[in-house]
Amino acid sequence: MAGQGVTAYLVILIAISTLGSLQFGFHLAELNAPQDVITCHRKSISAARLLLRSFVTSVHEAPVDDCIPMDEAAFATVSSVFTIGGLIGALAAGPFSSRRGRLLAMRVTALLFIAGSTVETIASSVFVMASGRFLSGIGAGASTVIVPLYISEVCPPDRRGFFGFMTQISINVGILITQTLGFFLSYGSAWRWNLGIGAFIAAAQGIGLLIVPESPAWLAAHDDVAGAKKTLQRIRGVAVDIREESEVWGRDGSASGEEEGLLAQSADEVPPPNATSAKNEPVHLGFLQVAKDPSTRPVIIALVGIMFVQQFCGINSVIMYSVSLLADLLPISSALLSILVSLVNLVTTIACSPLPDRLGRKTCLIASVVGQGSSALVLALSIVFGFKILSALAVIVFVGFFAVGLGPVPFILASELVGQEAVGATQSWCLGANYVATFLVAQFFPIVNKALNTWLGGHGWVYFIFAGLAAVSFVFVTWSFRSLRFHGATGN
Repeated sequence: MAGQGVTAYLVILIAISTLGSLQFGFHLAELNAPQDVITCHRKSISAARLLLRSFVTSVHEAPVDDCIPMDEAAFATVSSVFTIGGLIGALAAGPFSSRRGRLLAMRVTALLFIAGSTVETIASSVFVMASGRFLSGIGAGASTVIVPLYISEVCPPDRRGFFGFMTQISINVGILITQTLGFFLSYGSAWRWNLGIGAFIAAAQGIGLLIVPESPAWLAAHDDVAGAKKTLQRIRGVAVDIREESEVWGRDGSASGEEEGLLAQSADEVPPPNATSAKNEPVHLGFLQVAKDPSTRPVIIALVGIMFVQQFCGINSVIMYSVSLLADLLPISSALLSILVSLVNLVTTIACSPLPDRLGRKTCLIASVVGQGSSALVLALSIVFGFKILSALAVIVFVGFFAVGLGPVPFILASELVGQEAVGATQSWCLGANYVATFLVAQFFPIVNKALNTWLGGHGWVYFIFAGLAAVSFVFVTWSFRSLRFHGATGN
């Protein structure tokens, strides 16, 4: 039965755990809407936000600064330092969660989110704000590792694909929440409430984690098979037979099915015959080993490149900077448009989730690259020539095409293109490349955008660059899949 083992308790566990990945999206986009207010470039308030002004000001009497003076470079640093923390958190979370457990790792991320959000909320200088963003980034990076891994280990094997997608959905929910809050709280010092909400979400997760059990697979791998079976039975329900699912746990406590990679692995992975030791346990290649191995090096090159393609097509220019970037260039409020864009991102992510399996990975990636490149070109032309309605539509289409392929596909390729012995290190390369590419966009996009606008006059010129990068990306993705087929890697 496909839905066997899906209990209310399991749904609660997933809801609590995915608050961690929700925080990733929340902190990624939290500075977008209030950017001009935070940096002292604007202090006005729209009529729509007057609805909340009396309430917020009545409970927010602390003597804090209304804003923190920053130029584009300083704000870019505050934004991008989040991704540096994310890279550190992601690389540290795998070993930590393997040694100390998934549950403790999630509790540590909750504490990091509380600390980071609190520091951001009370910050009165660029350094303090950046420090808070860095702490939040560590928690977010760790969550991108731990949450998918935990979900894959508590879900029924035949439902891991469905529930695994909750990670990406929760990230988009986090983006939507903070963009909506930012629309109403972008004035005076009220923007601090927007940042402070992250601490309340983290506190709620911390409390919720009190009822969350350790991963059964981790318990079994650490010599507690009895505890693992008891926990698994509680998660699946008393009426479900767990013998088949738990039979991979040996009497010595080994759990050959435990995922060692940085992201969740697919349920149907089968290690190749030459990837096992004498004890039939997977042999795990190291970070540098997979790059040196002729059989996996082409995959590493292709996947690292695709991760850069994901970011260099420009999605985070909209997620992180759209309100300031598009202010006064669109027929509606850019803050309101950011909410619409976040909603479109969430809906299209859900709607497009079956496409990679139905159309193939390559087709989805190519369609996504072409769609984003075309809409970036339309967006650039419409901004330069003042077609405001077309600009708004182009932004929405631009984000929509991201969900078709570039959003989900890069994160599922590693487990499909290499064997079990290399998947952990390959995911490390992918995750590292993703955070580096995100940092480059977050750090240099505002600077390049301002330089181009000053040099050429007007606005929107930077999206010609994204359109050009999409054209290069099309060539790279096409070449990558041909190269992978030539080297015998699976995938489509």
